[in-house]
Amino acid sequence: MTGRADIVRAGASLFARGYVHASAGNISMRVDDGYLITPTDAPLGFLDADRLAHVAADGAQLSGDRASKTLALHRRIYAAAPSARVVIHTHATHLVALTLLGVWSQDDILPPLTPYQVMKVGHLPLIPYRRPGDPEVADLVEAAIAARPSLRAVMLERLGPVVWGPDVATAMATLEEAEETARLWVLTGHRPRPLADSAIAELRDAFSAPW
Repeated sequence: MTGRADIVRAGASLFARGYVHASAGNISMRVDDGYLITPTDAPLGFLDADRLAHVAADGAQLSGDRASKTLALHRRIYAAAPSARVVIHTHATHLVALTLLGVWSQDDILPPLTPYQVMKVGHLPLIPYRRPGDPEVADLVEAAIAARPSLRAVMLERLGPVVWGPDVATAMATLEEAEETARLWVLTGHRPRPLADSAIAELRDAFSAPW
């Protein structure tokens, strides 16, 4: 089935570069007859393509190991964001640190600091803490997407980012840019000034930046 190798490669790449650790995080992909998603508690750096969970559109498991407990959240994101073909969730260190140290605002955990953050990530709202797998998280994420349809990512307080996109490469780029911007914000002690409104408007005009 197409997509399995892409998920395995993405998991190995994220693990090798420190974007995921242990068995934290999950990756899913929309396919013709439902979804592929990493199994519950599976280390993303060592995935077995044949053991990925294959689930039907209604969430019923068709094959593979037991699907991640975040399957319901992934399915709701796909329903709310029709262009999404891939969803990635990690416990990226600096993004999680922001929710402990203090975020910029509820609507945007980071100020617009760099042009590529504005272009590749856009707005990144905070989803208040709920235990892992709590079904209310899906409601909150769905509401965030409804309020801002161009959204590409949300941040789960104390857990980590959830990003989505039309393919693996785009979703990974969103995750990576968000984490690197968070690292800059933490390393600089929250001191840098945001980009000026005129600079953001220029990025919108030139690159259709989602800010």
